[in-house]
Amino acid sequence: MPKKSNEKLDKLNLKFNLYIFVIIMLCVLICVYDIRFIIPAILLCAFLIYYTVWMSDKRKIEIVNHIEEVTTDVNVATRNNLINSPIPLLLIETDGTIIWKSKSFIDAFKDVDVSTYLNPIVKEIKLNIENEQEDEKDFDKNITKQFNIEGKFYKIYGGISRSKKKDKRKQKEYQLTLYFIDDTKYNDLFDQYNNSKTCIGIAMIDNYEDVMQRAIPEERTELVANVEKIILDWARETGGLIVKTERDRFIYIFEQQYLSNIEKEKVNILDKVKKLSENSNIKVTLSIAISNEGESNFEKYKSALAGMDIVLGRGGDQAVIRKDGKYKFYGGNTLEQEKRTKVKARTVAGSIAKIIQESSNVMIMGHSNIDIDAVGSGLGMYRLSKTLGKDAYIVSEPKGKSLSKFLEALGENEEYEEVIITDEEAENKINQDTLLIIVDTHKANYVEFPELLQKIDKKIVIDHHRKAPDAITDVLVSFHEVYASSASELVTEIIQYAADDVKLTLLEAESLYGGIMVDTKNFTFKTGVRTFEAAAYLRKFGVDIIRVKKWFQADLESYNAIAEIIKSVEITNDTIAIAIYDNEEDENANLICAKAADELLTISDITASFVIGKMGETVFISGRSIGDINVQIILEKLGGGGHITLAGAQLEGLTLEEAKEELMIRIQEYFTENE
Repeated sequence: MPKKSNEKLDKLNLKFNLYIFVIIMLCVLICVYDIRFIIPAILLCAFLIYYTVWMSDKRKIEIVNHIEEVTTDVNVATRNNLINSPIPLLLIETDGTIIWKSKSFIDAFKDVDVSTYLNPIVKEIKLNIENEQEDEKDFDKNITKQFNIEGKFYKIYGGISRSKKKDKRKQKEYQLTLYFIDDTKYNDLFDQYNNSKTCIGIAMIDNYEDVMQRAIPEERTELVANVEKIILDWARETGGLIVKTERDRFIYIFEQQYLSNIEKEKVNILDKVKKLSENSNIKVTLSIAISNEGESNFEKYKSALAGMDIVLGRGGDQAVIRKDGKYKFYGGNTLEQEKRTKVKARTVAGSIAKIIQESSNVMIMGHSNIDIDAVGSGLGMYRLSKTLGKDAYIVSEPKGKSLSKFLEALGENEEYEEVIITDEEAENKINQDTLLIIVDTHKANYVEFPELLQKIDKKIVIDHHRKAPDAITDVLVSFHEVYASSASELVTEIIQYAADDVKLTLLEAESLYGGIMVDTKNFTFKTGVRTFEAAAYLRKFGVDIIRVKKWFQADLESYNAIAEIIKSVEITNDTIAIAIYDNEEDENANLICAKAADELLTISDITASFVIGKMGETVFISGRSIGDINVQIILEKLGGGGHITLAGAQLEGLTLEEAKEELMIRIQEYFTENE
């Protein structure tokens, strides 16, 4: 008899026994008062006891029979329901042995080897059981899984129970009861719902103004008309709606089901537009931003706008798709063309000057492993802040052989002894009205002291690198011009327009000039009209070009190290040079790797170069190209960034060979994506 049934009978007998006990006590009391009732009382008690025992046995038999009948009925009903259940049911042990299948399970999977799909699920459940069974109080015995089989989508529900099977290792064995719910129709409906969602894109002709100014009227009209036709045809392929909102801008609305095809074709409209001007002196390119993120169409439009800002910040001629919380980039293989205007520079300079004047003091910070461009632009912003009457400090710990000669010159000037401070000193000078100016980087994880970003609310960013998705947010002004040669060039423009009475010291002017010179490789890479205008402005302060060049002359030891790197170079993909500098003791390894990468480009048939070095636990990669290959896209895959011709990346916890393997994988991905 079941244990629970015995407990109920015991409680019932206890009540009867209590009644008999009370009656016997009453009989005893009656006999005490009158002994004549002794014999009748004894007979009565004997009868009651006999009757009670007899009735108890009879009732027990009746209850047991009733319980057995009910249990049998329930078992039969349960068994019939399980066998004839419309829901596929399976009993399986954790070793994969199938104990029993329901009829509906056999019918549903008669043509399928379901074990192929179930084994991974059962193994996962078994692993979870082994990890959790030590504490059975917290053991989760419920199962919820899902899988696709032969084009159908199933959800699996069930439970875990102890198996009667004895294990030779004396470990607990379990069996699984699994119910298979066919969710195919729901899943298809859900897919249809997702596919019908709206995606919003923005398309923009990058150099529309340039086309309007430089092209002859006949060529101009034809070129713009052909670009618009390509855009309209592209939208028509997806059944989308495209609306021209400005002379050079279009809004594109389409269903999400076409997004995967756009990705598969790698937004090939970019190449179609570029082919229009292959034989022309005026190159036409397109920038596109698409997003499916947002509850409303307006939110998706705002997301697409944010994507367009990133695309333009990366130089245009590319597309970005915002999906699943990530940005995916396509294109971006055209060298940036100068598009800045003096009007914008003047406007930004005025805004920056006003913010400086409204602040109590100014903190200036560059990127980690600071270089002359960061130092020079920092000194330029320091002088502007002082001219506007504000205390200013450069938060940095400049070091390294690449800056050693410049730092010697800086150390000879007493004015800068209290200007360059550590992060701890900066924290003591920060208040609610402190302004933080970030130069030569826009990435939160690349600044020299990231904690200052959280402690200072008012921020300005001045940078020239291609914009990354993890850019610093919540800034008052972002002067982010990817077409500029350097941060020093941008700061020089700001100084020209922000105030009329800025008097740069000779060292400040030379540091700004040095920043431009180094980043342009002596005015050979990424130089425009504005670059030479900035250099000419700095020359007015008496810049000694020879002295600036001497700051960055390589010594014989470094030159020999560069020669060894070039000697060990390996060529991949016919024109890409990869080399390793295996000297972790060299504190200037990053500088030597950068110079070696530059030097490799002087060799014929080399279109891109990568040099890998290591300092401590950090592996760094310097990438250079002549413009045919976008090293920024390659190194961005490794968490780095930069420009199409100059980029870098840092990797933690890898060996030099492991870093080389990772780089090789990313190079192959780059060529695969651009086939």
